[in-house]
Amino acid sequence: MGIIAWIVLGLVVGLLAKAIMPGADGGGLIITTLLGIVGGFVGGIIGKAIFGTDLGGFFEIHTWLLAILGAVVVLGLYRLVARRRVRG
Repeated sequence: MGIIAWIVLGLVVGLLAKAIMPGADGGGLIITTLLGIVGGFVGGIIGKAIFGTDLGGFFEIHTWLLAILGAVVVLGLYRLVARRRVRG
């Protein structure tokens, strides 16, 4: 996939991850997109390790499902780190 496809995938997947795990997160659109892109990479790693598959093309369903799974994992980790920083 090209860089534009990764950005679009990251934005959509980041928004879906925040919809799946609602909460008061800071960051806005850029952080959401970055979380989605990183989630796509994490989803690819999870898919390779567990299912023996990689992220495929932009329009393949397993690409989106793995990216959403990875984005939810990354969002959960982001919230843990952000919560610890606030507590000090």
